[in-house]
Amino acid sequence: MINLFGVYECSADAKGRVLLPGAFKKQLSDVLKKGFVIKRSIFSKSLELYPVGTWNEMVKDVNKLNRFVKKNVEFIRMFNYGVKSLELDDTSRLLIPKDLMQFAGIKKDVVLAAATDRIELWDKKAYEKFVKENSADFDKLAEDVMGGINTGTVNDAK
Repeated sequence: MINLFGVYECSADAKGRVLLPGAFKKQLSDVLKKGFVIKRSIFSKSLELYPVGTWNEMVKDVNKLNRFVKKNVEFIRMFNYGVKSLELDDTSRLLIPKDLMQFAGIKKDVVLAAATDRIELWDKKAYEKFVKENSADFDKLAEDVMGGINTGTVNDAK
């Protein structure tokens, strides 16, 4: 299982090529040759970059959906809309497809942000706006989402 970490700022060239930061290359060294899958994010105007193995594991759950249920078919269609495979070129760059760059509003300045098993690609201004708008309430969100999980830390024993 991959557990990525880090946030890096990059630049996209005129063709949409983005250099994969060295820290991500190191973290992904075991899976780089297998390539990636890139797709639109469901909840934000950003992109998600999955190592192929991670993508295949996630798609196993999607493939369990009953295709005789209309909303399942519609979900599968939208989930896969714009999905493309990517590989690093010889200089460790990813070529982001133009339609996906337009969806995410990416022009030149790009943020690559780890999201545990995937990398999110954001337009820098959109990422900064998202972080600014959501930082104030993060303590409440953290408590709501993680507050019921027993982490097994020393503080849990108190």
